[in-house]
Amino acid sequence: MHTTSVTLLARLRQTGDGDAWARFVRTYSPLLYGWARRMALAHDDAVDLVQDVFAVLVQQIPRFDYDGQQRFRGWLWTITRRRWADRKRKASLPIDPGRDPSELPAASADIGFEEAEFRAHLIRHVVPTLRGNFHETTWRSFWKHVVDGRPVTEVAAEEGVTVAAVYKAKLRVTAHLQKELADLMTDSPGDLL
Repeated sequence: MHTTSVTLLARLRQTGDGDAWARFVRTYSPLLYGWARRMALAHDDAVDLVQDVFAVLVQQIPRFDYDGQQRFRGWLWTITRRRWADRKRKASLPIDPGRDPSELPAASADIGFEEAEFRAHLIRHVVPTLRGNFHETTWRSFWKHVVDGRPVTEVAAEEGVTVAAVYKAKLRVTAHLQKELADLMTDSPGDLL
């Protein structure tokens, strides 16, 4: 399963990889929409801005060279901010009075909120796509203990496994998530869950 942005970027550079684009859109649309809403755009205008950003990405990603020293989401923020400024100039979009692109926060200014929101999206929508990589009991033990926050003894009894098996499931799945999602997180991917 290719879920990391580095892997996705490589796949997106190949023409016609519809699965990669679908995964990319599912992963990043909520983040882009959240940024657009924080720019004080109404829902329909926010959706239009997200579509504009994806139109730019379709053109730019084939030429984009990923640099592990820089944040991919920083580049997305720059594109989003520029498209917002262009749309504002061309269409006089309804926004907060006096709000100017130069007054928008830097990509890292609201990082705490953005990261929490992005993590929640990853847990709800991306992490479950990895379920097929594990035995069903391993996945359920991990999910019940880590995501649902249930006590390990309760999960072990319910799944008919040992307490050690629940901890092992947690370690196996978490290690896999760290490998698969590391470049999507600005903090330690171990902090995802």
